Amino acid sequence: MCVKGEEDEEYEGAGRRPRWLKFAGGALAGVLVLGACGAGWAFWRLNDNIRSVDINSALGDDRPPKTRPTAGPSASTAAEPLPSGALNILVLGSDSRSGKENAELGGGGETSGARSDTAMVVHIDEGRTAATVVSIPRDTLVTRPSCPRESGGSTAVAYNAMFNSAYAVGGPVCAVKTVESLTDVRMDHYIEIDFAGFAELVDALGGVTVTTDEDIDDEDSHLKLAAGTHHLDGEQALALARTRHGIGDGSDLGRIGLQQKLVKALLEQIAATSLLTDPAELYRAADAVTRSLTTDTGLDSLDDLVRLGQSLKGLSSDATRTVMMPVVPAPYDPNRVVADEPEAKELWESLR
Repeated sequence: MCVKGEEDEEYEGAGRRPRWLKFAGGALAGVLVLGACGAGWAFWRLNDNIRSVDINSALGDDRPPKTRPTAGPSASTAAEPLPSGALNILVLGSDSRSGKENAELGGGGETSGARSDTAMVVHIDEGRTAATVVSIPRDTLVTRPSCPRESGGSTAVAYNAMFNSAYAVGGPVCAVKTVESLTDVRMDHYIEIDFAGFAELVDALGGVTVTTDEDIDDEDSHLKLAAGTHHLDGEQALALARTRHGIGDGSDLGRIGLQQKLVKALLEQIAATSLLTDPAELYRAADAVTRSLTTDTGLDSLDDLVRLGQSLKGLSSDATRTVMMPVVPAPYDPNRVVADEPEAKELWESLR
């Protein structure tokens, strides 16, 4: 069931960690076979690791319409056909599972609250044999809509707000609502991966090997590497994914190339490991993946995730396009960006 990853095609402004969904879905289908094949205690442990948020109930009907059937994954019998409808999934990378480990891996700055470092809209075409992954820069200025609070009431509408502030003030629900407000595209599912879980996953795979084209010395991510080839452990790989001040112009956009290198290295390492033949490695990787996940309630079980992965078995790297939402410098703040229109609108329209 586990799909062997091929290198993504290079695109200008390619998205961040564009194949994480593939691992959380496709490779997870193989990794989680340990639990699905009868190890009841392991299944219970892995299933219990996953956290979920009922985004549909929180947002109600005040959302973009579903423009096509999107029969989502669900528990089923073996005879039930796999879902094949188009899907839009918001994928976030965050440090929301607070604690000492995530604080230490956060790379400086504030350690209270929750932050979202990476945001991608993953569009899977009808038939699930092609996909488009669109990264939204965290420094994009947006109109943040009013969002329901878990404790009751709502947040106020905020104009010219940083895109990633939506997650900080309202968690996954506000992140989804802000993306839907920005794109006018309905998010069918939500997947969030945290810092500590990602680092543990890399360690479970035995590390990753990457080649950098320039020296990196980033005080914020605590990463210092000479140009060349390096084998990175989980903490170093996470630092590479978060590095921005040690390369290029130091902007949020500058780290995209490094993240693409890391994603390719992860896919190569997954293909090279013996996960499917070593039960101990299977369990370590599955435990790391599931402990790192927060999903919507439509993907909050091993059965749901495995079926999603199985439905993506026909999706290849060559058929996955990775792009960044078109942006330009904000006219009133050169350190921020805004959507470049009409190009951004045309991109989102193509995903409906």
